[in-house]
Amino acid sequence: MVKKLFSTFCPMKSLVGIMLAFCSISFSCSKENDTKTNAVSDLQVTINVVNASDEQPNGDGSGRVEVSVTAKNAVRYAYRFDQEAVEASEAPNRSHVFTQAGTNEHTIVVWAYDTEGNFVNKTETVSVFRSAETVATLVFSDEFDYEGLPDSEKWHHQVIPPNNGSWFNNEEQHYTDRLVNSMVSNGTLKLTAKKETYTYQGSTKAYTSARLNAKFAFTYGRVEVRAKLPASEGTWPAIWTLGANINETGNFFGDQYGSVGWPNCGEIDILEQKGEDKNRTITHFHWGDKLTGEYVNSGNTWALPDASTEFHVYSLEWSVNSLKVFIDDTKIYELANTSNKPYNEPHYLLLNLAMGGSLGGTIPQNFTEDTVEIDYVRIYQNQ
Repeated sequence: MVKKLFSTFCPMKSLVGIMLAFCSISFSCSKENDTKTNAVSDLQVTINVVNASDEQPNGDGSGRVEVSVTAKNAVRYAYRFDQEAVEASEAPNRSHVFTQAGTNEHTIVVWAYDTEGNFVNKTETVSVFRSAETVATLVFSDEFDYEGLPDSEKWHHQVIPPNNGSWFNNEEQHYTDRLVNSMVSNGTLKLTAKKETYTYQGSTKAYTSARLNAKFAFTYGRVEVRAKLPASEGTWPAIWTLGANINETGNFFGDQYGSVGWPNCGEIDILEQKGEDKNRTITHFHWGDKLTGEYVNSGNTWALPDASTEFHVYSLEWSVNSLKVFIDDTKIYELANTSNKPYNEPHYLLLNLAMGGSLGGTIPQNFTEDTVEIDYVRIYQNQ
């Protein structure tokens, strides 16, 4: 059950200091224009306090709220929670966690913009309870304790090449939804890359493999994937996330969360590995700066010589303050989560095994097939 607050359109002619700050992130500061038929209008804001009930009217202690917005002729939005920085977005929804312990009144400001920069805005207050002690709850998992294709209730096969019949980064495979490329057996998921001629929608490749999208979008939490990596040169395994607002061709969510593209959606590479170096792993972040629009990336490599012979737990701890990547509970890298990064919006998990490309490199002529084996996938959130 959620607690809902409904807001109706209430234009404001003067925003003074709020809009001066807002202008600094490159939104045009235009007057509202009530006379134009295509001007933005009828702003409504719905605030859901997660798991609010008669017994817990201010939520479950997680401090989380979900904001949904509707407005006629709106093409972009902006949000501000209390005195934090204004965050611009094309998505008419936003998740946020208030971290101040106890039951507190919080202010949420929402702006909606039309194509000419005209805006309407609304300010709401909401009472939210944040527990001083939060408990991690398993919210998504697959233990792979069945046989056959990956569970279709949890996983989506992404098979449509988004780059004119190919995949980005010069990858050399087609992804398929066939059992030979993604199979659950003996308690693990196997993503297998094979050397074979395969044609999809008129495009022919020399290799096949699998790419899975988790059918679960989330903001903040802990991701754990226990996996054993392939040993063959030319293979490029990845455990990673993308912002659910990417709207990439053939992915599970489409434009449900928006359509900002890459890198503005943000990417979290929990685990990657070069095709030429099977003794090291890579963690990396890619994003578009929300203030400047500049592409930014940052990350680290880690020595792991038994990555292809032993299972390891690759994990991400993601909060409103930071993103930390671990291997077997050893922290590999930490990135501060600031308002100019797209890491306060929903992401979804991807598992795939690419061939060649910018990290896979040269594929040996004698390559036949290889597999990334996954024991379990678990996502926890504080409740």
